Amino acid sequence: MVNKKSFSQLRSEYPVFSYESFSYDIKENKISISFHFLANDIAFNPKISIEGVSAIRVSKRNVLALENIIFHLGMIEMLSYWKAFCSQRIVIKAGYLDGKQLDWWKDILLNGMGQYFFENKIDFTKDGFVELVCEGEKREVPLFEMNRLSGVLLPIGGGKDSATSIEICKKMKMKVIPFALNINKNMKDMIKAGSLPDPIVAKRRIEENLLELNRQGYLNGHTPFVAYLSFLGLLSATLFNKKYFILSNEKSSNEANVVFKGREINHQYSKTFDFEKKFRNYVGKYLATDFEYLSLLRPLYELQIARIFSKHPHYFDVFLSCNEAQKTYSGTKEKTEKWCGSCSKCLFVFIVLSPFLSKKELFLIFDKDLFADKDLIPIMIELVDEKKVKPLECVGTRKECLIALYLSWKTNNLLGQKQPELLAYFEKKVMPKHINLEKEVDKVLNNWDKKSFVPEEWRDNYNIKYE
Repeated sequence: MVNKKSFSQLRSEYPVFSYESFSYDIKENKISISFHFLANDIAFNPKISIEGVSAIRVSKRNVLALENIIFHLGMIEMLSYWKAFCSQRIVIKAGYLDGKQLDWWKDILLNGMGQYFFENKIDFTKDGFVELVCEGEKREVPLFEMNRLSGVLLPIGGGKDSATSIEICKKMKMKVIPFALNINKNMKDMIKAGSLPDPIVAKRRIEENLLELNRQGYLNGHTPFVAYLSFLGLLSATLFNKKYFILSNEKSSNEANVVFKGREINHQYSKTFDFEKKFRNYVGKYLATDFEYLSLLRPLYELQIARIFSKHPHYFDVFLSCNEAQKTYSGTKEKTEKWCGSCSKCLFVFIVLSPFLSKKELFLIFDKDLFADKDLIPIMIELVDEKKVKPLECVGTRKECLIALYLSWKTNNLLGQKQPELLAYFEKKVMPKHINLEKEVDKVLNNWDKKSFVPEEWRDNYNIKYE
């Protein structure tokens, strides 16, 4: 049994966390980067490498700008190590940030680490909770001037959203270069299924001493992964001259999971439109010119994405959205790399696919009928009940989960089939509380949210019309 260390104890023992320095080396088509963080006498030196199929060429005028982007990647990497202590003071020595930049980073920390604060019961709303101080030498840093830009750099996570983005980009005849972080079999299979070229591959290594601290009971929790991916994508796009870095974040990610200390906590904060907008503005002002960063699926609900995905069966046996499949629990377990069939993410994906796929297709994907597993009823309730904490995973809105369940129930009802355990419960306990679900179907499945950076002329390539 691990004796978890208290927040107050760690804040007292580690009052300062510092970002000391970074270094990098470019050889042919690969860049290797190392960061140096310090908390008292505990040092962290995490490493990241990015490798492409073409040689990296950085002009002399872009060297300082490149180093600034690398420095910023270290800023977001830092949160994965700072979280072990939640130090009150963060000292930045590796580069320069002005007052407005420090405010931007504090905002990202407070919003992006919301789940971490919630799960560790940390009151992050008090004045002076965290202070960011820059001790780096003040200097003017030019923007990275991107040239010879072409094509799309598309992160492949291996889930249905990545596959949907691949197909939309192909329909628009965009030249897609896949981007994979810590590539695994699932990602490789999806790249092959999408008939994409060899990927740009990033390898990130978490320091073993951080994993050991986790096992000893130091603070742990969720960090804003998509924010990390965004800075990593920016660096990769500058190195390999890609015009677009396109993510697959959707409208649904804007919905919070719970309110804590008067603040909305969103597991997916760095997938939200709010972060997307802030990141675009920050990059344009401080980091690079002509960089196009947007979320291709932003106008859509997860349920709409599931419907588009359902029309591409060549991905059914290669996609994987279960987060349990990739967890190592601080290095204590091996990754399973298969659907667990018992977590909130598995159930959510099953729910949103169920109106559009046959029972046979669903069984082939999940190896079981999740609607028949009565042990999943509590998770289903968490996915639809506003009084509950929505599962702290990348799941859709409560409304679209209700609509997906309703559509599946309706299909069974029309066919005269017996409702499985979850849908029988839904019919008896949930549906009576939501009498207008039929009217909501069209609103969700024909939705197109204009709060996005997707050009309007791209809309026809999505084929979202539902009748």
